[in-house]
Amino acid sequence: MKVSIKVNGTLHEREVEPRMLLVHFLREELGLTGTNVGCDTSQCGACNIHLNGQVVKSCTCLAVQADGGEVTTIEGLKSNGHLHPMQEAFWEKHGLQCGFCTPGMIMTSVALLESNPHPTDEEIRHGLEGNLCRCTGYQNIVAAVKAAAGTK
Repeated sequence: MKVSIKVNGTLHEREVEPRMLLVHFLREELGLTGTNVGCDTSQCGACNIHLNGQVVKSCTCLAVQADGGEVTTIEGLKSNGHLHPMQEAFWEKHGLQCGFCTPGMIMTSVALLESNPHPTDEEIRHGLEGNLCRCTGYQNIVAAVKAAAGTK
């Protein structure tokens, strides 16, 4: 099937298998490997991207379902050669260790701040449910989200 998907501001048209997952379209067809495949069962959130402004687990979405849509990946957050404020905050607050979950955490956190610009610790933890990290214990992730929000 032919799909036409705008990814990080660039329109991409490809022929894909109807069963191709969006995560595989991004990684294999477009070479955008920042979106990780963690579990293939929608449990970990490592594959989270934005599809039409909503956080989506791209391991459970078919590429054909994104046809005509707009996707933003972790690579698309960067602007004019500068990291997104959330990416900077994760770096500065040590919100990552192995980094595998980080793209999904950041994509979810960006969406969280769009809907709630000044969340509490509890709201951040609730907003990150569905994103698993096996390294950090989450405290530095919460600190990074707060720093990006400009809260203390």
